[in-house]
This record gives sequence, C-alpha cells and structure tokens, in this order.
Amino acid sequence: MGLPTLGITERLTTWSQDGDAEGALVAGLLRALSVFRGAALAWALLGVALSTEHLDRPVVAGAIVALMIVATLVFTIWPGSRSVFDPTAWPTVVMELVVGVVVLVGDGLVYSDMRPQSLPWSWPAAGVMAAGVAFGMRAGFVAALITGGASLVSEVLLLDRDSGWVSTFSKLGLWLLAGGFAGYIVARLRRAEAQISVARAREEVARQLHDGVLQTLAVIQRRSDDPELAALAREQEHDLRGYLSSSVDEPTPFEPELHRLARRYESIHGGAVSVLVANDLPELSPPTVAALIGAIGEALTNAGKHGEAERVTIYAEPADDDETAFVSVKDNGHGFNPAESTERIGLSRSVRGRLEELGGRVEITSTEGRGTEVRMWL
Repeated sequence: MGLPTLGITERLTTWSQDGDAEGALVAGLLRALSVFRGAALAWALLGVALSTEHLDRPVVAGAIVALMIVATLVFTIWPGSRSVFDPTAWPTVVMELVVGVVVLVGDGLVYSDMRPQSLPWSWPAAGVMAAGVAFGMRAGFVAALITGGASLVSEVLLLDRDSGWVSTFSKLGLWLLAGGFAGYIVARLRRAEAQISVARAREEVARQLHDGVLQTLAVIQRRSDDPELAALAREQEHDLRGYLSSSVDEPTPFEPELHRLARRYESIHGGAVSVLVANDLPELSPPTVAALIGAIGEALTNAGKHGEAERVTIYAEPADDDETAFVSVKDNGHGFNPAESTERIGLSRSVRGRLEELGGRVEITSTEGRGTEVRMWL
C-alpha cells in the first residue's frame, strides 16, 4: 500500500472556499516562497555553469546541484500537484533546513578559495523564510542561526578563508532579516485578517438583530403597558445598538462599564451590587475590556435570574501571573451543586467562551444556599 497523498493545491483551494482566511493567507505566502525558491535555484545554477573552472570536485558539485533541484521540485507548490508533504508542518520545514545546511557545507568541499559566488547562493534562505511563515519570528531567527552556522563551517573551517567571517556574518544578517521579517509579516496579516473576520461577523449579526431582535424590542417599547418592561426593552436596544456600532479597537472605560452593569442589575433584579476596583489595575486593551464586560454581565444575569441574589460584589485587581487582570463576581444567591448541575449555556459560552478565546481562564465555585463566585483571569 502506498503512502496517502495530500493534494496541496486542492487543500489550499479548500481553505479559501471554506472561509479559512488564515489558511488562505499562509497558502499565498507559500506560493510566493515557491517563486523565490525557483528563482534562487536558477541563479545558483547559472553561477555554477559560469564558474566550472573553479570547481575542485565536479562530481560532488553535481550531486549538490541535483539535491537542490530535487528539493525545489518537492517543496514547491505546483498548480494541480499532489504531494506527501505538508508545507506548513515542522518535518517539511526541518527537511528543507537540512538540505540548506548540506548544500552550504558542501560549498566548502567543491570550490577552491577563489570563487565568484557560493554554490547555493541565496537558495537556503527559502528554508529560513518557510520556518518564519509556518511558525513565526522566533522560528525564523532559529532557522537563520542554524543556516549561518553551516555557512561558518563552509567559509572558515573548510575553505579557510581569512574573510570568511565577514561573508558569514553578512549572510547571517540577511537570513535573520528574511526569517524574522517573514514571521512578522505573517503575524501582522493574521492580526489584520482576524479584525476583518470580526468586522464581517458584526455586520452579519447586525443584519440579523436589526431584522429580528431590535424590531421586537421596539415593538415592546411602543405597545407594552408595563413601564419596567418598556424601560428594560429600551435599555437592551440601546446596549445592542451600541455594541454593533462600536469598533473592536475602540477604547471602553472598564470601571464605568462595571458601574453600568451594577445599575442595570439593581434595576432589573432589585438587589444591591458593590463595585470594587483596585487603584493599581493596569489599563486594559479594548478586546480585554469587551470580553470581561460581556462575561461579567452574563455572571450577573445568572446571579439574578437563577440565584435570585440580593447582594453581589464585583472585584477587580491586577493578576499575579501573566494575565493582566483578575475579576471576581460573588453573590449570595441560592447557589448550586457543581457535581450535580450541568453548566448552563450562558456560563459556558458567554463567560468561558469569551475569555478562553483571548487566552484567559475561568473558575466557578458554588454551594447550595450560600451563593456562587465566578473568578476570571485575562
């Protein structure tokens, strides 16, 4: 039985069709890297052809050239091609780096000291950039250092060139720039793509809410004979419109939002909410504030709707670990037995989901008859 093949081009097309923006982004960069790999190979072959008189070991040179050609064919993404290699997997990246190291060391075996250019020229830079694209800036830097070490062996130890140090550090600088820049560009593009995805999701949610929920809330305000119900519908409509019209990066003051949530709880559920914020709490980023406010709001909703809490305390302070902030929402409601109760959808999606998407975490403790505490780190 042969190895299962992976249609790289088909998978890249599927990434785009399925809306995997990040996959499509990486696919585009890998295609550009394939063009660079082919161009670097062509220039290296031209250099070898024009400098045959400097070759000390033509057979070894031919083997190295053949290795570069095979590696280029294997690692390049061809239209309609099928390959057993995933260009974003670490074994593939490591294999290309190993080939780059081999051809760099081999450069010191096939040429004499006097040569117009190194045998592989800039071809090893493709592996360095592939590491940056697949795994980020740090991986690009590490790949550059490994490749630079191979160049040092070739230039200084094998060729014994007095100027080998200068050549090695010159190439190392270029490889560091290539690997680091590739990782940086991917990170920035991924961040931009994430923001675009959020904006598109907001637009879709806005259309659905405008045609459904917002229209219903407006009807309730006009036709309800209950002043409290009409006021609640008005407040909900205001909150929804504010959320949909706000920008993801628009700064939102954290403490005033906590007091707004407290007033809302008191007006709806009739309990008392205390808000305590430490003076040394650092300034929170807009995504962090949005996630925390949403999670705290859901925790308050559960405290009033299910726990019927008369007193709730919201406390925020700097976190001790790598997180920016710690927030506790503690109530004196009915509580529940965590071992016997299934976590409600609101707690699971609105609290845990919001924070875990940004790398945060949530702990929930509750005792029947003694209330519930939701602890959040982000």
